[in-house]
Amino acid sequence: MKFRCERDALTEAVGLAGRAVATRPGAHPVLAGIEIQAAEGCVELQGSDLDLAIRVRIPAEVGDRGRVVVPARLFEGVVNRLRAGTVTVEIEGEDACVTGGSARVVVRVLPADEFPRFVEAEGSRTEIEAGPFLEALRQVIPAASRDDARPILTGVLFASTAGGLRLVATDSYRLAVRDVAGLSLTGAGGQVLVGARELGEVQRTFDAGRLQVVVGERDVQFNDATRWVRARRIEGEFPNYEQLIPAGYPNRLTVAKGVLEEAIRLMQTIGERDTTPVRFSISTTGVEIAARSQDRAEASEVLDAKYEGNDVHVAFNPQFLLDGVLAIGGDEVVIELVDNDAQANVVLKPALIRGTDGTDFRYILMPVRVT
Repeated sequence: MKFRCERDALTEAVGLAGRAVATRPGAHPVLAGIEIQAAEGCVELQGSDLDLAIRVRIPAEVGDRGRVVVPARLFEGVVNRLRAGTVTVEIEGEDACVTGGSARVVVRVLPADEFPRFVEAEGSRTEIEAGPFLEALRQVIPAASRDDARPILTGVLFASTAGGLRLVATDSYRLAVRDVAGLSLTGAGGQVLVGARELGEVQRTFDAGRLQVVVGERDVQFNDATRWVRARRIEGEFPNYEQLIPAGYPNRLTVAKGVLEEAIRLMQTIGERDTTPVRFSISTTGVEIAARSQDRAEASEVLDAKYEGNDVHVAFNPQFLLDGVLAIGGDEVVIELVDNDAQANVVLKPALIRGTDGTDFRYILMPVRVT
């Protein structure tokens, strides 16, 4: 196998495919590699950890076709360090010879026969506008769990609705729901659960334009003309999230997104960990946000905000709150609260965080109980 291509194109392709490479290959050392296939006028690079596969195609001048697997981190480091311009890759026995400018590097290849072939998913194929879908992923992915002990909660649910597609994620402490009007991926009444980590790579791999989505029995594939991401579906029943959304909210706080974001970040510097609660004291006369870490520091800030409702006190995990604020698309954030009769004016029921520009995105966050 032998091909020539531009270093910058190869660098980008290696970086993208490398995001799917197994970090702990275990019994399959070849999964620590990137597969390179040279065909007529192009090369395709693929990384896979069996749950996620990313394939990228770039133009190349191909002398001899072939297929090889190279160690991902080593090969990426070599390509990144070559000078800009044309790079030549040639296989000589069990070695890959990489030349660029006056530099020549020899890399020992991995057994290509053991690397999983990229098989395109078979199933219903839909072409969508990538922008709104990728924005919806950005909003809901942070709410998914990172604890593999509960695999169902590590995914994002795609659910068909009367108006289009609904994306849902939860880690049991927060819930993100985003509706995308006019979009259908699963068919009427259908549901698909896909890992949030894998969908994060979809978000990073693609940008504006048209995107094809194939929903298969075991996998969901996303691709455009030169890039493919295939993610394994998660089996199991997603929690009944709709019962977690309160029917109404008598108390409503409206504040500028930038003001609230900076205030939360200030409070995060006070705690020794991100779990140090950020506390709100809210009334029609003013809104104060505060954090206190014993024997370390304390801080408070009065926010310029509008409030309608009863006087309340509420506390949140600062990072969970910040994730919700950053997911809002507009310039203002609305936090709606439900009074808790059992604790006087202390709110312990879920709060709703949303923008002022509609109800397409809702972020439900459980308060933190503090003394």
